[in-house]
Amino acid sequence: MNKSELIEMIAQKANLSKKSATKAIDLFVDAVKKNLATDKKVTITGFGTFSVSSRAARNGVNPQTGQAIRIPATRVPHFKAGKELRALIK
Repeated sequence: MNKSELIEMIAQKANLSKKSATKAIDLFVDAVKKNLATDKKVTITGFGTFSVSSRAARNGVNPQTGQAIRIPATRVPHFKAGKELRALIK
């Protein structure tokens, strides 16, 4: 499912216009982005938690040359599925 399909589904199920559904999705995504940018978690009970994780620096290999390279430490977005979502997927 892509964004436009999600918008269409939400518009139909909530009796909203596609414009209103698009605005709601965009506001949700913006809220998650802003909170993650300031190191805050976003928890949606029953669905999951969006957070920021840190990856330590590590050694890697350039697949084209086979040469060893150093991969720097970085911060990445992380999603942990909630209990209800995990149970639904099993």
